[in-house]
Amino acid sequence: MDTSAHLDDEYTQDGSVDIHGKPSVKNKSGNWKACPFILGNECCERLAYYGINTNMVNYLRKRFNQGNSTAANNVTNWSGTCYITPLIGAFIADSYWGRYKTIAVFSIVYFFGMTLLTISASVPKLKPHCNDSDPNCHATTGQIGVFFLSLYIIAIGTGGIKPCVSSFGADQFDETDEVEEKKKSSFFNWFYLSINIGALVASSVLVWIQENVGWEWGFGIPTVTMGIAVCSFFSGTVLYRHQKPGGSPLTRIAQVVVASFRKWSIHVPRDKSLLYEVQDKESVIEGSRKLEHTDGFLFLDKAAVETGNDKSTIGSNNPWRLCTVTQVEELKAVIRILPIWASGIIFATVYSQMSTLFVEQGDTMDAHIGPTFKIPAASLSIFDTLSVIFWVPVYDRLIVPLVRKYTGHQRGFTQLQRMGIGLVISILSMVVAAIVEIKRLDMVKEHNYYERTTVPMSIFWQVPQYFLIGAAEIFTFIGQLEFFYDQAPDAMRSLMSAVSLTTVALGNYLSTLLVTIVTQITTRHGKKGWIPDNLNYGHIDYFFWLLAILSSLNFLVYLFIARWYTYKRPTGVFHVSK
Repeated sequence: MDTSAHLDDEYTQDGSVDIHGKPSVKNKSGNWKACPFILGNECCERLAYYGINTNMVNYLRKRFNQGNSTAANNVTNWSGTCYITPLIGAFIADSYWGRYKTIAVFSIVYFFGMTLLTISASVPKLKPHCNDSDPNCHATTGQIGVFFLSLYIIAIGTGGIKPCVSSFGADQFDETDEVEEKKKSSFFNWFYLSINIGALVASSVLVWIQENVGWEWGFGIPTVTMGIAVCSFFSGTVLYRHQKPGGSPLTRIAQVVVASFRKWSIHVPRDKSLLYEVQDKESVIEGSRKLEHTDGFLFLDKAAVETGNDKSTIGSNNPWRLCTVTQVEELKAVIRILPIWASGIIFATVYSQMSTLFVEQGDTMDAHIGPTFKIPAASLSIFDTLSVIFWVPVYDRLIVPLVRKYTGHQRGFTQLQRMGIGLVISILSMVVAAIVEIKRLDMVKEHNYYERTTVPMSIFWQVPQYFLIGAAEIFTFIGQLEFFYDQAPDAMRSLMSAVSLTTVALGNYLSTLLVTIVTQITTRHGKKGWIPDNLNYGHIDYFFWLLAILSSLNFLVYLFIARWYTYKRPTGVFHVSK
């Protein structure tokens, strides 16, 4: 009997281990049996996040008496921070703790922040009392301090979780197994669906509760939900597969850069097989496979040229003078990914409008359903969520099999094609939003509605712009998730997932910058500007057209970048310490 073949069938071959550090048994761990706990965690955590984010602009306007521009900027600044802090969580996960421990610790931090936020909206001396009948009211310094402290504790908590959960879920599928590898692609679709189920409840039930019952309940329920997210994650502990942290990826990158500059005068041999690489099948990097040499960025290859000065005083290779081909290719992979990453920033700026200008636009429209029921403007983001929920199974079950027949690609579209389609759809969403605002302003002008709080134009005119952004998400955001996981070096997957999330952060910050610049320029000489507190005197349609133009230019640049991109080429087996 072939014992090695038997072990190959029994254990995973991707280097994963169980909670005790032993090799993962295939039929007892990972795969879809572990995923419900991860998806449940993500669904509840996203419900908590969107329970805050979706209607935050109205909380700041109504309870803190902030103007439209200030409130919108505070929301995008906080949202941006929530997508920058993943760099911290990812670095800790890849370098020291691993994904499981990082998720566990930061989930508790997240829950603490949610609890403090609920207290800030519940305790009489901490919650602001401003309302529409007292426009001169302002929150106290203590109230502002506790509120924003809780928000940014939440930002730290979500930063530890976000880059790890999707990668941890993908870790449950052995990519050396052809059957499990196919399932992993579907996992990203269903992972994104779970996000939007949480967002669906947040944008409908929670927003209604915040507007009609009270903010203490509107924040308290997401806090309880975050507690459920923590419990869901820990419940699957015995089933999870874990990838061991591979050490600091930033150190490895720095070593390649330093070694390259130290050898700036050395010529790279024509025969690339002469470059330094360990002879074992395994890479020297924990949790990583070897990578084949690729052309491009040849200066970095100097780090893998072996000379007589490369050994340290104890006889082993000095990593600050000599790096393996795999280590060099790690850095090349990161450099190639960065232009793709940058192309997502404008898309994220478009996406951020759903929690800011779309809500403020909706607040000026007729939100009644029937004679008595009124839908909150922030709840209209439910149509973005419904769009995602509709398109995920349609894409996974109908579009992919159909496109596969013509392209021959296992996933239907390549990841780069998928992202590009989403960029085009996002342009259409801004065009539609601008047209809706033009129609609204025409009604204001025709009937002299300038001093009215709302105009008799149904808020459901906004549905197409939300629906289009939902469709764009299915292509671009899910494509990004899958692309950054697949193309990231094996031992840098959390970090690269975090890098992908920073597009959302920078998109929010860019939105803040654009609003600030537009406001400063358009309010000169006493003008009311594009985004005044009374939007009936403004022109947010111009702002939407600006985003449509920027998105179109971004797409043209993306086409060039996508044609230039070279996919990574892994080889060998995963390195796991014995």
